[in-house]
Amino acid sequence: MSIYNIRKEVMLTLEKSMDRFMDKYLIPAEKIWQPTDFLPNSQKDSFITEVEEIRELSKELHDDFWVVLVGDTITEEALPTYESWLLDLDGVNQDPDNGWARWVRTWTAEENRHGDVLNKYLYLSGRVNMREVEITTQHLISDGFDIGTSTDPYKNFVYTSFQELATYVSHNNVAKIARKKGHKALAKMSKIIAGDEMRHHQAYTEFVREIFKIDPSEMMLAFQHMMKHKIVMPALHLRESHAAKGTLFDDFSSVAQRIGVYTGFDYVDIIKKLNEAWEIDKITNLTPEAEKARDYLMKLPDRMYRITERIVVPDTKFNFKWMLPA
Repeated sequence: MSIYNIRKEVMLTLEKSMDRFMDKYLIPAEKIWQPTDFLPNSQKDSFITEVEEIRELSKELHDDFWVVLVGDTITEEALPTYESWLLDLDGVNQDPDNGWARWVRTWTAEENRHGDVLNKYLYLSGRVNMREVEITTQHLISDGFDIGTSTDPYKNFVYTSFQELATYVSHNNVAKIARKKGHKALAKMSKIIAGDEMRHHQAYTEFVREIFKIDPSEMMLAFQHMMKHKIVMPALHLRESHAAKGTLFDDFSSVAQRIGVYTGFDYVDIIKKLNEAWEIDKITNLTPEAEKARDYLMKLPDRMYRITERIVVPDTKFNFKWMLPA
């Protein structure tokens, strides 16, 4: 049987547990939080006062913070891109009864709330040029991006396991900064978004864990492939109006690192956490090639940590069109 057919069979096997996965990791729309739970109520007399409070508190947060929050928001709003490539995986199809398609649509619906609430909050803050933010979002969705997985579910689930944990780290650190500045509503909002991301991370890591039980060698090789080629960040192709694709990511990444929202050390720590979550040191019945892959993965965090220690993050003042003139 070809590798392609084996992957499809594994996906069909996991699909039989889809109801359990969805009950465990996803929350019905009627029970989960919604963006309006964190935003001023426009139907109340206190609406203007609440907006003015947000605007005043927002003045206390520096430009670097808002640049990172804008980048996080745009990344969250690029959901059409993520849904489209997940629906193209081997073993997934658009059939309404397909369990994996149900998972992808419901997961996307949960994620959609993140960009929705953050976008509205940015708008109310008065700190950013929303038209430029919207242009960047439109570019990011229309440009698309290649995460290097093709239609391979094994590689895709490594990617989502990594990326969901990365977004957890980013939103959680945004919450810490906002809380220190007394911006309690924003801190609470970011913290609960981080909670969603952690729950989704746990789901995708379980999918990989189950695949390791059925097809350990190929899953190990897929994991190694993704780590060798590095995880492509969804924000890789960020650009402003009248700019070429990908011209903004390096500057955005530098800002995120220097304020401690997402750093190279976080990247390394996530690799270590995935090794531990999947207990790759304990997996048996591996082919010689997969054994070499495991050895590579076990040594990777320490090697990358030493490299990361040598990275110097610039303190350059970048001029993002997202930010309003001082």
